Amino acid sequence: MLDSQFWPFLIAITLLSMTPGVDTLLVIRNTARGGVRDGVLTSVAICCGLFVHATVSALGISLILLQSAWAFGLLKLAGAGYLIWLGISGLMAAWRGSGLPMAAIGGERQPIPVWRPLREGLLSNVLNPKTVVFYMAFLPQFIAPGDPALIKSLFLAGVHFVIANLWQIAIVVTVGGAGRWLGSRLFARALNGVTGTVLIAFGVRLALERQPG
Repeated sequence: MLDSQFWPFLIAITLLSMTPGVDTLLVIRNTARGGVRDGVLTSVAICCGLFVHATVSALGISLILLQSAWAFGLLKLAGAGYLIWLGISGLMAAWRGSGLPMAAIGGERQPIPVWRPLREGLLSNVLNPKTVVFYMAFLPQFIAPGDPALIKSLFLAGVHFVIANLWQIAIVVTVGGAGRWLGSRLFARALNGVTGTVLIAFGVRLALERQPG
């Protein structure tokens, strides 16, 4: 597995993992909402989605999606709709001043169910057609003709999983360390408003993008 193509892959995937995007935004938002635990769970769930993309890429399903306008369009709209829904939820929470577990309410943090950050992280990644396109175009460059495609794809996704988690959890710890600021209701409402708006913008942009190729 550690052939001559591995080190270029490692450098490229590290730089790409550090590029801000929807994943970073979601990790920051959920950390501010529910603390370090929720941020870590969100990061792990996001990165678990990489194995799904690696599998479908190796099995050729990604190619089918890219060649079928209606299938790719359906996936794109599902991903865009989910991002917009997350954004609207954030704006509603900002408007109501609710859903702000980091803010002191009665001196205690409101609990967030474990499944919620896991669901949000996994779906945001699996329903992202950009990740489908990325894995379909990127991974084959590092798989030699004689390599077992599925095993090599999962191995590379595992490397991506580790690197992306290390980066995102570092962000979680940084955001979690700003507990006093995040404990401010005004700051939490502002963060919900900003992240909600950006998520909606991401969703609308995704929905309006033309199919690649």
